[in-house]
Amino acid sequence: MTDRPVGGTTVAGTPAGAAPWLWARPGAAGIARRPGKAGRLPEAVLFDRDGTLVVDVPYNGDPDRVAPMPTARAAVTALRELGVAVGVVSNQSGVARGLLTQEQVMAVRGRVDELFGPFDVWAVCPHGPADGCGCRKPAPGLILAACERMGAAPERTVVVGDIGSDVQAASAAGARGVLVPTSVTRPAEVAAARATARDLLTAVRLISSPAGCAAGWGTDDVPPPGPPQERPRAVGGGG
Repeated sequence: MTDRPVGGTTVAGTPAGAAPWLWARPGAAGIARRPGKAGRLPEAVLFDRDGTLVVDVPYNGDPDRVAPMPTARAAVTALRELGVAVGVVSNQSGVARGLLTQEQVMAVRGRVDELFGPFDVWAVCPHGPADGCGCRKPAPGLILAACERMGAAPERTVVVGDIGSDVQAASAAGARGVLVPTSVTRPAEVAAARATARDLLTAVRLISSPAGCAAGWGTDDVPPPGPPQERPRAVGGGG
């Protein structure tokens, strides 16, 4: 994977200085498959990072603190075996707050790629809530930028995340969203989600099954969310 984010990218008219950081695996440009109607698989699946792929450690810049979420590695492996492109879309406003450096974000990204194998694309928003960018989820910019880099149509892309802003960003981009609730997911977010799954492997099975690939999709049996907890990402943490 390239060692530096791609510069000068703009999303939906966003100034270049407010653009997302993009890293692409060598050879990943245009990698997204164009499955036939019989398969109806998505062209790409984009994962939120913190609380979805890896355990949520607020404003984490330490690769040694990266730990996969349950079934996460199996889920990513299953998609690769199906030939589906995979990427990561993550809010990292710790950068804007002075709590993280670009080097730390890159180091954590490198550790995630070590644990899961290199993702085809990473799209990271380093901005804060008040910066007016078009990439911070629930805005669609990260999804649109990742899809463009992989050559995937947003409407043939699935976004998997653990909070409402992940699936809202998917909807804003014209993609589909699957919510995988955790202890920080609000009950209202679960109720509003079009599709939910109890863990990432179940989400992949929903995405790739004949019934799930059809227009209906559905909701897996998800345990009731726990009582609302402090949500550092809601005030600008990772994602």
